[in-house]
Order: sequence, then structure tokens, then C-alpha cells
Amino acid sequence: MLYELRQYWARPGRRHELVELMEQRILPMQAAAGVDVVASFVSVDDPDGYTWIRRWASEDERERISAAVYGSAEWIEELLPAVRALMVRDRTVVTALRPTSISPLR
Repeated sequence: MLYELRQYWARPGRRHELVELMEQRILPMQAAAGVDVVASFVSVDDPDGYTWIRRWASEDERERISAAVYGSAEWIEELLPAVRALMVRDRTVVTALRPTSISPLR
């Protein structure tokens, strides 16, 4: 099992729009493509912070599905322009994680 912790920052004052885009379009689109969306969070301490977690069965699955999602016309033509308008993309932090042997998320 492989997880990704994905931390994003919205442009100031636009987090509600980013969350709406994520929850109404991006997360459902990714789930339909086979991504296991585990959780979606807003930061308590940062008014622009948004974090989500997704899970993969293997690195091969992660690479295959990510290529399909980010290479799709829907992503390139519709979602990417919206993301660029709402997010500070150079602050994005993506951390790949493997659960330890005692983790309940194995």
C-alpha cells in the first residue's frame, strides 16, 4: 500500500473555491479513474491550507492511473486551468508514504 499526502495552498481568500473544485470535480474524477481518495481536509491554522490523501495498491498503479488522469482532456482543458487560478502551485507539497507494520492504514 502506498499513500500520498498532498498539501496545497489556495490563493489568499480563495480556499472555499478550491475546496469546492476539489470536492465537486477533482476528487470524483480521480475516484472514477481508480484513485482511492482517503480524506480531504482544510487547515485549522492556515486559512489557505488544504490537504488530501490518496491511496494506491502499488507504485505501478500510482504511475498508470496518474498518467491517465493528468493526461486526460478533462484535466488538461478544464481542471488544470481552474487549479492554476485557485492554487499557489509552487507551494504544493506531495509526500509519498508507506504505512508501518502496526499502522491501521495498512
